[in-house]
Amino acid sequence: MPFITVGMENSAPIDLYYEDHGSGQPIVLIHGFPFNGATWEKQTGPLLAAGYRTITYDRRGFGNSAQPAFGYDYDTFAADLDVLMTELDLRDAILVGHSMGTGEVTRYLGAYGSDRVQRAVLLAPLAPFLLQTADNPEGVEKSLFEGFQKAIVEDRFAYLTQFCNAFFNYQENKGKLVSEEAFRAHWEIGARASAKGTHDCVDAWQTDFRGDLPNIDVPVLIVQGDKDAVLPYPKTGARLQPMLPGSQLITLKGAPHGTPWTNAPEVNRAIMEFIGAPTMARA
Repeated sequence: MPFITVGMENSAPIDLYYEDHGSGQPIVLIHGFPFNGATWEKQTGPLLAAGYRTITYDRRGFGNSAQPAFGYDYDTFAADLDVLMTELDLRDAILVGHSMGTGEVTRYLGAYGSDRVQRAVLLAPLAPFLLQTADNPEGVEKSLFEGFQKAIVEDRFAYLTQFCNAFFNYQENKGKLVSEEAFRAHWEIGARASAKGTHDCVDAWQTDFRGDLPNIDVPVLIVQGDKDAVLPYPKTGARLQPMLPGSQLITLKGAPHGTPWTNAPEVNRAIMEFIGAPTMARA
């Protein structure tokens, strides 16, 4: 299996597992919490068939990547992505993030720029700023995040069931947009993640991305369901689009958070149309 080393913890390397398939323009797909790159299977097939090079990787602490006891913040996540982009020498890349993966895309473009990136896709975005503060009254109260972390510590596996229910709007979509087997597969992927990483990533959700947004100078597509029960649409995608002049927002009516699985045809069509459009000239 291919790995890229992004650091060290004591005597052990911190390795990220990745998959790199096909040829053509590279598309880097960055998964959501608490899953791994395998959850992109409904996107990688069509993208490969369309002639794109598809690259998925597992965030540190998740999937087949190393599970260190530190580094679960977006400065580190973006640095990990930068190592991947540099080691693979990716050029004119398209970055596609889902949920927590949109944080890597946003912070990477904000901190490292777009020399290697042609455009970006944010599916169910985390930005602009999820935490409620004095200057961000639209956010979510901190007690909610603290409750998530308490639940993870007390019974991470029970928490995962609750999370997957919200991820899919399972009671509404069971047997329609998602099968019991797909629900169980996502749960099992999440169960293999680092317990500490699962806990600490809740802190990362509270990152303020507003300072990154003015540095994003590539075309951006935002796609989100208006029934997102994990990252509420009015607090995330609907707020983010006006903060990124020239970005495009596609709202999937009635769709939940886990749209790369539940609404794959609409998501794939939106991505294909966006990445196939002429690149806008940069100022």
